[in-house]
Amino acid sequence: MARIICFDIETTGFEWTRGDRCIEIGAVELVDGKLTDNTFHEYINPEGKIIPPETYMVHKISNAFLEDKPKMSEVAPRFLEFIGDAPIVAHNGFDFDFPFINFELAKLGLKQIPRDQQRDSIVIARNRVFGPKAYTLDALAKWFGVSLTARADAHGALIDAEILAKVYLELENTAPAPDINDVIAEQHAAMLKHPKIGENFPHRHFPAHADELQNHNEFMEKITAE
Repeated sequence: MARIICFDIETTGFEWTRGDRCIEIGAVELVDGKLTDNTFHEYINPEGKIIPPETYMVHKISNAFLEDKPKMSEVAPRFLEFIGDAPIVAHNGFDFDFPFINFELAKLGLKQIPRDQQRDSIVIARNRVFGPKAYTLDALAKWFGVSLTARADAHGALIDAEILAKVYLELENTAPAPDINDVIAEQHAAMLKHPKIGENFPHRHFPAHADELQNHNEFMEKITAE
């Protein structure tokens, strides 16, 4: 049974090394290429870290809303139990989600998510899809026809995790792009088969007409005179 976890986080900001905190985790489960009803979702108390207005406008999660929510020390063990040893997918995960969540886990002295368990859907998309002008989750969802109506007003970790899962399934059903060196070699081989290129260039076996010779001689006289 192939089990894969797709997850997303919401945070107080982008700088985990400067004190920003994770305030929401959402994860969904894929088994044998299908979404299950098994999900993980928690809001997290940021323990005094203020959510700035510009960040609030993205996810609409306020400090007041999070006051009575559990701390990361309570949530993290349950999250690790939920993901187990399954491959974990996040969008732009290598640059943001995985380092952010691993920073939180390291602060608690808990097991971090190892690199061989991590999957980044943006990396997969760049190797398989050449149509979208951008590789954001929104752009890929629109490209594959995945509905975004569930988060019409704001981002949410569980909503985005489910959108990601649907995009990921589409990516898994998209053939990998051919290696660029193979493409160049194929094009070069095709070029050599052209009737006017390569070793078998067709030479003419009949004399030039008198008017062709006259035009040629006049042209040569003109360029040598210049």
